[in-house]
Amino acid sequence: MNGHLEAEEQQDQRPDQELTGSWGHGPRSTLVRAKAMAPPPPPLAASTPLLHGEFGSYPARGPRYALTLTSQALHIQRLRPKPEARPRGGLVPLAEVSGCCTLRSRSPSDSAAYFCIYTYPRGRLGGRRRATRTFRADGAATYEENRAEAQRWAIALTCLLRGLPLPGDGEITPDLLPRPPRLLLLVNPFGGRGLAWQWCKNYVLPMISEAGLSFNLIQTERQNHARELVQGLCLSEWDGIVTVSGDGLLYEVLNGLLDRSDWEEAVKMPVGILPCGSGNALAGAVNQHGGFEPALGLDLLLNCSLLLCRGGGHPLDLLSVTLASGSRCFSFLSVAWGFVSDVDIQSERFRALGSVRFTLGTMLGLATLHTYRGRLSYLPAIVEPSSPNPAHGLPRAKSELTLTPDPAPPMAHSPLHRSVSDLPLPLPQPDLASPGSPEPLPILSLNGGGPELAGDWGGSGDAPLSPDPLLSSPPGSPKAVLLSPVTKGPPVIPPSSGLPPPTPDARVSASTCGPPDHLLPPLGSPLPPDWVTLEEDFVLMLAISPSHLGADMVAAPHARFDDGLVHLCWVRSGISRTALLRLFLAMERGSHFSLGCPQLGYAAARAFRLEPLTPRGVLTVDGEQVEYGPLQAQMHPGLGTLLTGPPGCRGREP
Repeated sequence: MNGHLEAEEQQDQRPDQELTGSWGHGPRSTLVRAKAMAPPPPPLAASTPLLHGEFGSYPARGPRYALTLTSQALHIQRLRPKPEARPRGGLVPLAEVSGCCTLRSRSPSDSAAYFCIYTYPRGRLGGRRRATRTFRADGAATYEENRAEAQRWAIALTCLLRGLPLPGDGEITPDLLPRPPRLLLLVNPFGGRGLAWQWCKNYVLPMISEAGLSFNLIQTERQNHARELVQGLCLSEWDGIVTVSGDGLLYEVLNGLLDRSDWEEAVKMPVGILPCGSGNALAGAVNQHGGFEPALGLDLLLNCSLLLCRGGGHPLDLLSVTLASGSRCFSFLSVAWGFVSDVDIQSERFRALGSVRFTLGTMLGLATLHTYRGRLSYLPAIVEPSSPNPAHGLPRAKSELTLTPDPAPPMAHSPLHRSVSDLPLPLPQPDLASPGSPEPLPILSLNGGGPELAGDWGGSGDAPLSPDPLLSSPPGSPKAVLLSPVTKGPPVIPPSSGLPPPTPDARVSASTCGPPDHLLPPLGSPLPPDWVTLEEDFVLMLAISPSHLGADMVAAPHARFDDGLVHLCWVRSGISRTALLRLFLAMERGSHFSLGCPQLGYAAARAFRLEPLTPRGVLTVDGEQVEYGPLQAQMHPGLGTLLTGPPGCRGREP
């Protein structure tokens, strides 16, 4: 049967996606979670029509449209009053859709049903803005029939957004949808110059409510709060833990999971990151992995939020780092010594400036450039027998050659006394409703039905629309939105630096659990003969796991989340300040290896040992300062799971 619906849009768009796994039926165990992460069946061709129908507009006197839903986009063609030769906004890539909901008119005489999608297209100046498109299903005589048609489209679109397969027989029923995924959101209210809470409230919470995701939200109150929280968490209640901050909060979460006695199960909990800090390196890698153009600030947050709404996990390599004292921690990002760690720590005093702190720190570091004597040893990955690429002048691992990426796009605390699942405080509705909304709208547990702008559903002379929970949630589904008993208003930021002053002992806590490092002899013992050792005067040494060192710094362009490698980059002494600056500028495009700099070195390794011979210096793990002295590390392939986007798709932006 035909449906009929509306079009209230505001912007243009572009496509994106990719991955392995989806927001499936909320995994209750490792086995179920593993099944949920299994590769989906072969996808349909992007142009294969899945649904087609005629829809009307809201307000009702507007145009009529033919809608066609494919696995990649919603195609919209105006039929009346006059077909468009070149329809504007006629293609809505699913990569830009956060969710959808069904609506009904508040007028008893209106037999139509309504289908609304939430989109975040890119404007002409590049930034994303929220837009809604509402269509009127009015092809049948009764409301029940029109409601069933709107429901069919909402279910199909939600399945596509969550990476769930549609049945081949065309029977689209509510049984296809699992219960809403349950996420634990951890927000560092001091992140991003104190904007993290504001951005979370204004952008993140509305978007994940539109996607139909269930969540609890907790504001962290001190250093290592997140680590302590996940150590005592009942993980079976959650489908993912998402940090809304910079890289440091995720570092706490991962090490907290690996501190648990059940770490083998705990570390499989999918984790995600929504960038609201100053570093945002992992988010930059997720953004690239999702096929988006490089982005910073709010655009990067919206891109990563869209990917999170789509669900899907990817294996994440974790680096086990053993320090001089024998303590151990786990890194998802980098180990740095020399120029990079100096800039990272010395720029802490400029944290209130946000990401600009790194630019300022780099300039100061160049002005006082130091060299450090040290010994770097590593267990190389299997090396390709052919000679190195002369354009790079660097040794390349066989595994790196097989993982060559697609061309880069242009470029005072109170302890928590109860489980977060017992926090029954709903998010105050005004926080998610637009000013001037005539009446608060109920929170929907389906299809991202959450709070909505009343202006999207009201037209001059037409009865306003209200959410219609067409698809009832499965039994036991949680409430859509919960908050921890923290302050309702914005957090109070101390007038000093905006952060509690860290102490050296508080920066990185030791991990007592986790997998054994079978490739590493005890620190201080001789290394096996198949290791390579360099003793040099270094300007910097960087061991990095993902591709990005910052949101706009592609330090290891060939790196993958699950390539099983630690990518070692170093710069020897003798490089000029100008050449070093040129390297970092080229790193924004990931082209620094093609500069032919003789002081730049690279190796892909499975393990390494670093022995500083200079008595003073700074070492960092994932941007956090650790004790200075010898350290060694081993990569554990695919130990964690990172929420990165939908299954089987690769996002692309023209």
